[in-house]
Amino acid sequence: MDLRKFRTDPAARRWPCLLVALLVLVVVFAPGAALAKKKKPPEQPPPDLPGRVSFLAWKLRGVHIDDSGPITGEIQKLVVDHLEQWFAKSPEPKTDVEVRRELERIFYNLRYPTSAVPACFDKPWKGAVLVGAGYTLGWTNYSRMNVFALFEQGEGKTRLAAVTNFLPFVDLHYEFLPSPGEDFRFMISGTRPGKSQPRLSAVLYSFDGQSLKSQWETHDLFDGRMEVGEDKVTIRYLKEDEYVREQAHGRKPPRHEAVYRVTTQGLDLESDREIPF
Repeated sequence: MDLRKFRTDPAARRWPCLLVALLVLVVVFAPGAALAKKKKPPEQPPPDLPGRVSFLAWKLRGVHIDDSGPITGEIQKLVVDHLEQWFAKSPEPKTDVEVRRELERIFYNLRYPTSAVPACFDKPWKGAVLVGAGYTLGWTNYSRMNVFALFEQGEGKTRLAAVTNFLPFVDLHYEFLPSPGEDFRFMISGTRPGKSQPRLSAVLYSFDGQSLKSQWETHDLFDGRMEVGEDKVTIRYLKEDEYVREQAHGRKPPRHEAVYRVTTQGLDLESDREIPF
């Protein structure tokens, strides 16, 4: 290269700068182009049921619980459809322990949500056996969604009688009520964390052999505790505004006791009084 020309000719001095700029563009964009060419195909769900459930549940990362319905609905369909087929494989009635173990097997590969807790029962009814198969998916202790399926076993066959979603944010517990009529009646209850005390919710369900109906319910009772007797249901709870006011003054708030009488239509309130804390 003629150095005298390089010093005096602007065009000659410009081409090294262009070369450097070209090299920078190659360094910046070449990896992106290579990655675009080697883009991985979408991940496919595993063939086994626990793998498919875990694959779907993993998509719930970053999804708010209010927007989780489409994915949790897919999981629910997989689980309930599988249970129908699983029941059909054997003419022998399944127990609540067997159903719980099968649900645990379905969810054993779960990574997120962090938990799937089964809640099951089996009860004789009109010559058949009713099996409750429920589970609670838990993101955290607060963020929880649940599913309850009721199966009827009889004469060597099992049919799916009903599916419902109990209230969000709570776990699942069952209580059984004597029925003045011919319906099968039971209570699903659960608690969710509150500001300082757990909150109780409960629904009384009635099954007439065709459909599952709600006969009574209560929601978010502050520090609520329930006892189910032969003909009465007793719930003790606090009123949050009273609790806050009395605690601010260093006093114990009154506790309330509601007593309900069991009727054919549901529960009728007999009394609601203050009792010592």
